[in-house]
Amino acid sequence: MDSIINFLNTIFWGYILIYGLLAAGLYFTVRLGFLQIRHLPEFFRSVLKARQRGHGGISPFQALCTSLASRIGTGNLAGVAVALTLGGPGAIFWMWMVAFVGMATAYAESSLAQLFKTRDENGQLRGGPAFYMSKGLNAPWAGAIFAVSLIIAFGLVFNAVQANSIAGAMEGAFDLPPLYVGVFLAVLAGVVIFGGIRTVAKVSELVVPIMAGIYLLVAVYVILTNLSDVPAILALIVKSAFGFEEAVGGVAGAMLNGIKRGLFSNEAGMGSAPNIAAAATPNPHHPASQGLVQGLGVFIDTILVCTATAIMIMLSGVIDAGSTLTGVPLTQEAMGVHIGAVGTYFIAIAIFFFAFTSIIGNYSYAENAVIFLKGGKIGVLVLRVVALMMVVWGAYESVATVFNLADAAMGLMATINLVAILLLSGLVVKMTKDYFKQRKTTDSPLFDPKDYPEVAGKIDLEIWDKSKK
Repeated sequence: MDSIINFLNTIFWGYILIYGLLAAGLYFTVRLGFLQIRHLPEFFRSVLKARQRGHGGISPFQALCTSLASRIGTGNLAGVAVALTLGGPGAIFWMWMVAFVGMATAYAESSLAQLFKTRDENGQLRGGPAFYMSKGLNAPWAGAIFAVSLIIAFGLVFNAVQANSIAGAMEGAFDLPPLYVGVFLAVLAGVVIFGGIRTVAKVSELVVPIMAGIYLLVAVYVILTNLSDVPAILALIVKSAFGFEEAVGGVAGAMLNGIKRGLFSNEAGMGSAPNIAAAATPNPHHPASQGLVQGLGVFIDTILVCTATAIMIMLSGVIDAGSTLTGVPLTQEAMGVHIGAVGTYFIAIAIFFFAFTSIIGNYSYAENAVIFLKGGKIGVLVLRVVALMMVVWGAYESVATVFNLADAAMGLMATINLVAILLLSGLVVKMTKDYFKQRKTTDSPLFDPKDYPEVAGKIDLEIWDKSKK
């Protein structure tokens, strides 16, 4: 099994996804007319209008916070440190480039998830890649493979990985036994996830802005106290990316590590965030508006949070001083330089909240997949129990082997999703043109199913009939 899993990971992550996700991002960027540059103000405007919640759904802002809960995790702290260690400062530039094209991919997949969403037996809005594969491409088999892969990766294994990161950080900073940390985490997560997607969304809406806001405020403090060094740091990032400055790993190492860590962090094109994007009632009532909201999520994750971590590490000088640390310990050492001994505790607490919100965000994706597979209430209950058991297990056990399995599962789901969104790209272009054509005359574009005969019989008219709206 190990040989098979390692082979699949080599194929998925060594060839298909590194180039496929980048190529898809470039494709949508060009085909949508550099949407993320020309209409960047609209991305922000869509979030400012995103507080309203409609019937059977969560608000677009709650959907954004839930997707950010999953996106902003240990990768923003540990992953950035690893990228700097292996690829040098130039890796950060390539993380920026991945985020730039990823905004277009995230917009595309979340717009499609909105278009093909439906209601479950409880009136809750449901959707995501499995749904647009089944309805949009008439390929329910592809949706089923995607859903199973998502449950394995996001619903189970990644939660064990996040719990392992929390337990390690708590043990290092406060000397807390990993098993006790795991049980506490499972109880805390259980209170949230047994409330369903709406409770997950409410908790995310409360915790994520505070969590990310405090972390960014600390970064601003560090930058302001080292303001004279910041221009040189930014110049070094750009020079190293193109080989004008000698750096570890060279241009190829910087590019490969930056792209890898960027893709892992912002998840654009993976097919994860669309699962929660579909649960939102968009404002304006058009699929493209929720695509814009989720596109901004990539910007926040990488351009803001990952860059904050990178600059704080580089300003500390710990890498230049010959530190052999990497991952979370490197980030902790850097924070110790900036704010003293409290830095270790600050990073441990940040990891707790970043990873905990990832656990509940990941769960919300998996619940959607169970509903698609018609698991019903029993299936959701089993998922909740097993997911919480994985949290406890992951806190005190090495997760290396199952992490490889999760990588393979995520590689499979991302590959299927990329094919699906490329096949449905014509719809994405049409929705985008429709939205921005209406924006010239109104602040609230409306989706009219009559203008989309190609999806007749494939979308839920009860949701999208604008006369009912």
